[in-house]
Amino acid sequence: MGGVDYPRTYQEFGSWFGNDADCREYLATLRWPTGFECPRCGHEQCWITGRGLRMCRACAVKTSVTAGTIFHRSHTPLSTWFAAIWMITSQKNGVSAQGLQDALGFGSYETAWAWLHKLRRAMVRPGRDLLGGTDRQGRPVGVELDQSFLGGRTPWKPGSGSAKVPITIAVERTAAGRLGRARLEVASRPGSKDMVDFAREVITPGTMIHTDGAAAFLSLPRLGYGHQVSPSTQNSLRVENIDAVTPGPHLVSSLLKRWTAGTLHHNLSRRHLPYYLDEFTFRFNRRNSRARGMLFYRLLQQAVETDPHPLKDLTGG
Repeated sequence: MGGVDYPRTYQEFGSWFGNDADCREYLATLRWPTGFECPRCGHEQCWITGRGLRMCRACAVKTSVTAGTIFHRSHTPLSTWFAAIWMITSQKNGVSAQGLQDALGFGSYETAWAWLHKLRRAMVRPGRDLLGGTDRQGRPVGVELDQSFLGGRTPWKPGSGSAKVPITIAVERTAAGRLGRARLEVASRPGSKDMVDFAREVITPGTMIHTDGAAAFLSLPRLGYGHQVSPSTQNSLRVENIDAVTPGPHLVSSLLKRWTAGTLHHNLSRRHLPYYLDEFTFRFNRRNSRARGMLFYRLLQQAVETDPHPLKDLTGG
């Protein structure tokens, strides 16, 4: 609830998190929503030390609210972390590493870059709901599945013949005809059966999947999915308006390219591309949320459940 569980405005944010003690207490409510639990013995009562640690009354082990999270061993005040997360979630298109460095006064670009990548790893919740199935009224939700390409231009080599990176996109199409949630993944190569494996990972069995006429999708019915080929590809292999085949994935692809150009300025590498896709998915699936504080709340919830990612792991040493 806005104003109770999360701040609704920047003014509320400033009044809630004026110092690190306030930030630690807020993280504690997210990490232990039903009350403290000792990581060693499971005891539910503790003392708060002068350094803000929680000491178990039974075994005397001391626990930090940030231990084992993305804030683990960070020397930067939690209030600065909170400011960064508010900035990232309150702006619809996010912020670049350079923008974050300028706004928070970091001494190096590398620090801002590392913070963004740590937070991107918290933007995807393990065990998240699969696409498709039915909506709240019990009506079936279909899924459009297709592949797009991301990257610079290669002269005389359009699509799969270029050096662009293939991206598999699955997006819901509700009974009312609107787009729902999306999932994106970097494919190993264009048109491979990885698309079917991706569908099995992110789409509820029994869902009707809409695709083009690619042979890779012919196995979907055997795997327990409905399969409908776009009418524009059933009678001819040549399609003049490719956006009409699977309009959902093509719209998502267009928004992804616009986001990478406008926010990231095309400054993204193949190695870290899956995490950029995670951020885009986090934003796309919450595009209609008017409560930006809710996004702040959700990202912090997932941040305290995400393992630490030291800089050497982010950069590969």
